[in-house]
Amino acid sequence: VCFIPGGSDCSISSLSHVLGKVCVRGRQKEILSVLVPRLAELTKSDCIWQRICWRLVECVPDRCMEAVVLGFVERAPGADVLSRLLGNLVVKNKHAQFVVTQKFLLLQYGYTTAVLQNLLGYLSLDSLRRALLIKVLQELLETWSSSSAVKHSPPEQQEYISKAILICLSHLKDSEIESCRQELLTSMMEGVKCHLDSSLPQIRRLGMIVAESISSKINTDGPVLKFQYEEDDEARDLKSLLVQAPSFCVPSVPDDSRKEKADAALPSASESNGKSHTAAAHVVSDEESDTELDSDDDLTPYDMSEDKELKTKAPVYIRDCIEVLTGSEDVDKWEATVKALESLVRKNPAATREVSVELAKILLHLEEKTCIEGFAELRQRAQVAVLTVDPIPVAQYLTSQFYSLNYSLRQRMDILDVLVLAARELSCPKVHGKTKHVEKPCVQLLPASDSSKDWRRIVDERIKSKTRRFAKGPSQVQVASGPNEFNSVAGHFFFPLLQNFDRPLSTFDLLGEDHFVLGRLVHTLAVLLYLAVNTMAVTAMGKALMEFVWTLRFHTDSYVRQGLLSCISSMLLSVPAEHLLNNMTEELLETQSWLGDVVEKDPDGDCRRLALQNLLLMENLKKKLNKTVPS
Repeated sequence: VCFIPGGSDCSISSLSHVLGKVCVRGRQKEILSVLVPRLAELTKSDCIWQRICWRLVECVPDRCMEAVVLGFVERAPGADVLSRLLGNLVVKNKHAQFVVTQKFLLLQYGYTTAVLQNLLGYLSLDSLRRALLIKVLQELLETWSSSSAVKHSPPEQQEYISKAILICLSHLKDSEIESCRQELLTSMMEGVKCHLDSSLPQIRRLGMIVAESISSKINTDGPVLKFQYEEDDEARDLKSLLVQAPSFCVPSVPDDSRKEKADAALPSASESNGKSHTAAAHVVSDEESDTELDSDDDLTPYDMSEDKELKTKAPVYIRDCIEVLTGSEDVDKWEATVKALESLVRKNPAATREVSVELAKILLHLEEKTCIEGFAELRQRAQVAVLTVDPIPVAQYLTSQFYSLNYSLRQRMDILDVLVLAARELSCPKVHGKTKHVEKPCVQLLPASDSSKDWRRIVDERIKSKTRRFAKGPSQVQVASGPNEFNSVAGHFFFPLLQNFDRPLSTFDLLGEDHFVLGRLVHTLAVLLYLAVNTMAVTAMGKALMEFVWTLRFHTDSYVRQGLLSCISSMLLSVPAEHLLNNMTEELLETQSWLGDVVEKDPDGDCRRLALQNLLLMENLKKKLNKTVPS
């Protein structure tokens, strides 16, 4: 740092220009990592250096202001230091105000939580800047409560805005909260609705946490909002932002004074302990006297050590299970039936086929009567068992009920889950009999009683243990193989789900507010097509799914778009390359162009990744076809 002799006046605008150019040219880290700590030390107790520092930053050209301010914010050890270094720059310079209040908070979202705390803490440390803090909070809440912003902005930006809102709330005073209470309440109600409508769990949880925080600030005396969500480290970190971090270090107490205070505290602590012990002794003695007066030693307890719990037997016939599930009032029998139904269905396929549709209907509407552990899983496994035993009629029933009236969203998603699990089971080969577990050969000792019976087995084990084998060949366990049972029924699982998706019902609108179920439907179709690989209907399924995807490719919900891109992946992996080239050439070219737009413009990171993956699959498909075509 240079010094001007003689106390003469000078201008530091030239230094400001040099600082700005150095920061813009990419040397921000090198110069500010040295300059900021030095200025922080000089401005701690010298107001002249504070004025010099303010003047240095104020004279930076507008085109360089963002780089300089960002460097100061990132390298300042705290908001109080940043306030000493920048002064009221955001009040005097409009460009700096735009950078701090708009660009760093609403247009960019890659900065750390410490940068946010420095930035918003700087706005809160001066009365002239607190008006900007309230203005920033209002703009952040306006963005947070906008349904368009929730749908089109990436989750990382929404988390960034949520953190900024919580930090702003931690700096507000009670009088400021009281003055904007109505605006906070309105934004909270609109914002929490937009976030709860999202299909992404992380967005819904962000909305819950921010809404709880706003409610706790505006309703200090009355009831506050409370949601149920997973309390993990991320949620706790977000909630901790609502508590304002201390700006100054607490001065440490000397060791001598600490010892004196500890010694002074010891007598009082011992006295209180003595008093508590005597009080506890009186209480114990009183309790003992009461127990002696009210003792029931004359009544001998009944010995129940050998008693066993009576277990209710489950029904052994399918029709008896139907009667128990529909009309029985015996809770124990009902519970035993639910637990045994899956195994009973798989053991009696012929009897199940006679009442398969009726049983599927009962299970779809079955509600929990008692608190059975894993009831939802037991019911789902029983539904999957019924569907795999009699696929065609049960699949026709379930797919027809998916678009019917008077079903909850939970039941419709249960139908999709059962279809996927059953399709996966049908597409896997069945293993007839148990596969033997191959163990390392070992020498076994002859039993004392029946040594003559197992001599052949023992000799074989000894020979095997001493024989070196370089390749066992067919003696190893064969991989299970068998016909693909999903081949003949894939169309019954798949095509009915595509029929009525664009027809809204009074209680069900896939293209409207029920977009979460639409996302589950799209993912289900992708899985069903993938499981139908090497089946006869896979080409027709792929072409129908491509038309479905093309209709919804511009959907606003990111979860739905992820499912559509998964459908493209399933089609490229399942449909034979020759059929794709012969039957869907134009569709593939249009899809390739759309995937390129998704990679460049989609705000969701998972959508961009899936689109890039599909483009790579198309490129590999093109190379594969070029190799197979003779020159």
